[in-house]
Amino acid sequence: MASNTSASSKYRTHSYHKFWLKITAIVVGSFGPIFFLGTMASTLEPARLTLDILSWPIDGATTYDSPDVRFLSALTGGFLLGWGVMIWCLSTWVYDKAPEGVRKSVLIGVLSWFFLDSSGSVASGNPSNVFFNVLVLLLAVGPLWWPVKVEQVEPLSD
Repeated sequence: MASNTSASSKYRTHSYHKFWLKITAIVVGSFGPIFFLGTMASTLEPARLTLDILSWPIDGATTYDSPDVRFLSALTGGFLLGWGVMIWCLSTWVYDKAPEGVRKSVLIGVLSWFFLDSSGSVASGNPSNVFFNVLVLLLAVGPLWWPVKVEQVEPLSD
Protein backbone atom coordinates (compact mmCIF):
# COMPACT_ATOMS: atom_id res chain seq x y z
CA MET A 1 0.00 0.00 0.00
CA ALA A 2 2.89 2.35 0.65
CA SER A 3 4.14 1.95 -2.92
CA ASN A 4 0.68 2.85 -4.24
CA THR A 5 0.67 5.99 -2.13
CA SER A 6 4.17 6.98 -3.17
CA ALA A 7 3.33 6.35 -6.84
CA SER A 8 0.21 8.52 -6.68
CA SER A 9 2.16 11.16 -4.75
CA LYS A 10 4.75 11.31 -7.55
CA TYR A 11 2.06 12.46 -9.98
CA ARG A 12 0.94 15.21 -7.61
CA THR A 13 4.29 16.90 -7.12
CA HIS A 14 5.15 20.42 -8.17
CA SER A 15 7.75 19.22 -10.68
CA TYR A 16 5.45 16.61 -12.23
CA HIS A 17 2.61 19.10 -12.65
CA LYS A 18 5.04 21.56 -14.25
CA PHE A 19 6.14 18.78 -16.62
CA TRP A 20 2.52 17.82 -17.38
CA LEU A 21 1.65 21.40 -18.31
CA LYS A 22 4.13 21.02 -21.16
CA ILE A 23 2.33 17.83 -22.23
CA THR A 24 -0.94 19.79 -22.17
CA ALA A 25 0.66 22.56 -24.24
CA ILE A 26 1.83 20.07 -26.86
CA VAL A 27 -1.55 18.28 -26.99
CA VAL A 28 -3.44 21.56 -27.48
CA GLY A 29 -0.90 23.30 -29.71
CA SER A 30 -0.26 20.32 -32.00
CA PHE A 31 -3.67 20.76 -33.61
CA GLY A 32 -2.73 24.29 -34.72
CA PRO A 33 -0.33 23.39 -37.53
CA ILE A 34 -2.64 20.61 -38.72
CA PHE A 35 -5.52 23.02 -39.18
CA PHE A 36 -3.24 25.70 -40.62
CA LEU A 37 -2.40 23.22 -43.40
CA GLY A 38 -6.11 23.17 -44.23
CA THR A 39 -5.88 26.76 -45.46
CA MET A 40 -4.18 25.83 -48.75
CA ALA A 41 -5.43 23.38 -51.36
CA SER A 42 -2.01 21.78 -51.77
CA THR A 43 -1.66 20.93 -48.05
CA LEU A 44 -5.21 20.50 -46.79
CA GLU A 45 -5.28 16.68 -46.57
CA PRO A 46 -4.05 16.37 -42.93
CA ALA A 47 -6.77 18.77 -41.76
CA ARG A 48 -9.43 17.13 -43.90
CA LEU A 49 -8.44 13.67 -42.66
CA THR A 50 -8.42 14.87 -39.04
CA LEU A 51 -11.98 16.17 -39.40
CA ASP A 52 -13.01 12.97 -41.19
CA ILE A 53 -11.66 10.91 -38.27
CA LEU A 54 -13.29 13.17 -35.66
CA SER A 55 -16.66 12.92 -37.43
CA TRP A 56 -16.41 9.11 -37.55
CA PRO A 57 -16.76 6.99 -39.56
CA ILE A 58 -13.97 7.74 -41.98
CA ASP A 59 -15.92 8.03 -45.20
CA GLY A 60 -14.32 10.85 -47.19
CA ALA A 61 -17.47 12.96 -46.85
CA THR A 62 -15.56 15.73 -45.09
CA THR A 63 -14.16 18.17 -47.62
CA TYR A 64 -12.27 21.43 -47.59
CA ASP A 65 -13.80 22.64 -50.85
CA SER A 66 -15.28 25.82 -49.41
CA PRO A 67 -13.06 28.89 -48.93
CA ASP A 68 -15.06 29.51 -45.74
CA VAL A 69 -13.96 26.15 -44.32
CA ARG A 70 -10.32 26.93 -45.17
CA PHE A 71 -10.67 30.34 -43.49
CA LEU A 72 -12.22 28.74 -40.40
CA SER A 73 -9.32 26.29 -40.41
CA ALA A 74 -6.88 29.21 -40.35
CA LEU A 75 -8.65 30.75 -37.36
CA THR A 76 -8.85 27.41 -35.53
CA GLY A 77 -5.19 26.64 -36.19
CA GLY A 78 -4.13 30.04 -34.92
CA PHE A 79 -6.20 29.83 -31.75
CA LEU A 80 -5.01 26.30 -30.94
CA LEU A 81 -1.34 27.05 -31.53
CA GLY A 82 -1.61 30.26 -29.50
CA TRP A 83 -3.39 28.48 -26.65
CA GLY A 84 -0.74 25.76 -26.60
CA VAL A 85 2.09 28.31 -26.57
CA MET A 86 0.36 30.20 -23.76
CA ILE A 87 0.14 27.03 -21.62
CA TRP A 88 3.85 26.35 -22.29
CA CYS A 89 4.73 29.91 -21.24
CA LEU A 90 2.61 29.64 -18.10
CA SER A 91 4.44 26.45 -17.15
CA THR A 92 7.81 28.10 -17.77
CA TRP A 93 7.39 31.64 -16.42
CA VAL A 94 4.41 31.64 -14.04
CA TYR A 95 3.89 28.18 -12.54
CA ASP A 96 6.65 28.43 -9.91
CA LYS A 97 5.13 31.68 -8.61
CA ALA A 98 1.46 30.64 -8.70
CA PRO A 99 1.18 26.88 -9.21
CA GLU A 100 -2.40 26.52 -8.03
CA GLY A 101 -3.59 29.52 -10.06
CA VAL A 102 -1.93 28.18 -13.22
CA ARG A 103 -3.25 24.64 -12.62
CA LYS A 104 -6.81 25.88 -12.11
CA SER A 105 -6.64 28.25 -15.08
CA VAL A 106 -5.45 25.55 -17.46
CA LEU A 107 -7.94 23.03 -16.05
CA ILE A 108 -10.87 25.44 -16.42
CA GLY A 109 -9.72 26.38 -19.93
CA VAL A 110 -9.52 22.74 -21.03
CA LEU A 111 -12.89 21.93 -19.45
CA SER A 112 -14.45 24.97 -21.15
CA TRP A 113 -13.11 23.76 -24.51
CA PHE A 114 -14.38 20.24 -23.79
CA PHE A 115 -17.96 21.22 -22.95
CA LEU A 116 -18.43 23.77 -25.73
CA ASP A 117 -16.69 21.65 -28.39
CA SER A 118 -18.60 18.52 -27.36
CA SER A 119 -21.95 20.36 -27.28
CA GLY A 120 -21.25 21.87 -30.68
CA SER A 121 -20.20 18.50 -32.06
CA VAL A 122 -23.49 16.94 -31.01
CA ALA A 123 -25.49 19.95 -32.26
CA SER A 124 -23.73 19.80 -35.65
CA GLY A 125 -24.45 16.09 -36.10
CA ASN A 126 -20.97 14.84 -35.17
CA PRO A 127 -21.51 13.17 -31.78
CA SER A 128 -18.60 10.77 -32.39
CA ASN A 129 -16.24 13.69 -31.74
CA VAL A 130 -17.27 13.63 -28.07
CA PHE A 131 -15.45 10.29 -27.72
CA PHE A 132 -12.28 11.81 -29.19
CA ASN A 133 -12.74 14.88 -26.97
CA VAL A 134 -12.81 12.64 -23.88
CA LEU A 135 -9.49 11.09 -24.94
CA VAL A 136 -7.91 14.52 -25.54
CA LEU A 137 -9.36 15.80 -22.25
CA LEU A 138 -7.86 12.92 -20.26
CA LEU A 139 -4.48 13.31 -21.96
CA ALA A 140 -4.40 17.10 -21.66
CA VAL A 141 -5.47 17.20 -18.01
CA GLY A 142 -3.70 14.11 -16.66
CA PRO A 143 -2.74 14.70 -13.03
CA LEU A 144 -3.81 18.36 -13.15
CA TRP A 145 -7.23 17.26 -11.88
CA TRP A 146 -5.78 17.33 -8.39
CA PRO A 147 -3.70 19.98 -6.64
CA VAL A 148 -0.11 19.28 -5.71
CA LYS A 149 0.03 17.12 -2.64
CA VAL A 150 1.96 18.89 0.07
CA GLU A 151 4.43 16.55 1.68
CA GLN A 152 4.28 16.53 5.43
CA VAL A 153 7.66 16.67 7.05
CA GLU A 154 7.92 14.50 10.10
CA PRO A 155 9.94 15.86 13.01
CA LEU A 156 13.30 14.27 13.56
CA SER A 157 13.43 11.95 16.49
CA ASP A 158 16.27 12.10 18.99
